[in-house]
Amino acid sequence: MSNRDEGLLSLRPALLGEIHPQSSAEEIFQNTTIRPVLKFQNDLFIEAFINYAIKQKGQFFSLATDKQLSYIENAIHKDEKFRNALKGMIIGAFTVSEYRAYIKNSSNLNKRMMNMLIERLKDQVQLIVQ
Repeated sequence: MSNRDEGLLSLRPALLGEIHPQSSAEEIFQNTTIRPVLKFQNDLFIEAFINYAIKQKGQFFSLATDKQLSYIENAIHKDEKFRNALKGMIIGAFTVSEYRAYIKNSSNLNKRMMNMLIERLKDQVQLIVQ
C-alpha cells in the first residue's frame, strides 16, 4: 500500500453501515468506501453546493425548504458539470485499490454515490442556508 493510500485511510472514518454475509459487492463497497468518503468530504460538499447556488443567481437561498430540497436533487441530477465535479471529489479520495474496484461497476456505484450525496445535502439544508 502506498503512502497516499495509507494517509487517505487514516483520515477518514472506518466502516459505516453493516456488512452481512449476503451483502452484495456494491453494498460492501458502499459501506467500506463511499460512506466514509462522503463523511470525510462533507464540509467540502457543503461549500461546493453553496458556491454552485450562488453562481446560479442565489435563488436557492430565498426558496421555501421543500423547494430547496428539490433544488438540491435537480442540481445534482440535471447539471452534468456539477455532478462530475462532485464525483471527482469523491473518487479523488479513493485509494488505488478502491478505484480499481470502482471502475468495475462505476455506473451503479455512481448512482449510489449521487443518491447518498443528495440525501446528505438535504439532511443538512439548514447548514447550507446559514
